[in-house]
Amino acid sequence: MASDSSNACSMSAAVTERTNRPHLLDTSSVLALIEDEPGADRVEELLRNERVLLPFVVGLETYYITCQERSQAEADRRLALLRQLGVEWLDQVSDRVVVTAGRLKAAHRISFADALIAAFAVDAGAVLVHKDLEYEAIASVVEQERLPYKAPR
Repeated sequence: MASDSSNACSMSAAVTERTNRPHLLDTSSVLALIEDEPGADRVEELLRNERVLLPFVVGLETYYITCQERSQAEADRRLALLRQLGVEWLDQVSDRVVVTAGRLKAAHRISFADALIAAFAVDAGAVLVHKDLEYEAIASVVEQERLPYKAPR
């Protein structure tokens, strides 16, 4: 579903230009780091050298995905690891983030979680770091750094 520029929920003014922008990690980039997938080295580099943001939704997704695919004990370990990273944990949802996420979800075919994560990136003026094809739908709205995508199964 394409975005209509005449739509009242248009996101055309959402992206702002900043220098030295922070980087915001999506769940796919966190899992790439934890599971040493392609792109893990770039995430490590960002963590060492840049201001990195991590929305609570990423912690939630990492936790439940790990519970489903591995175990609750591993999910607990991974969440503790995320809390120890030198990142800014974003756990307050402002009205701006709610409205931006709602507009993204209304105008594009993306999941609720991805809309919320992207809205945090827009609100913070951050570069969204991911390896999730779903974000292609909002590439004109949210500045992104794409890590190598997984090959289709």
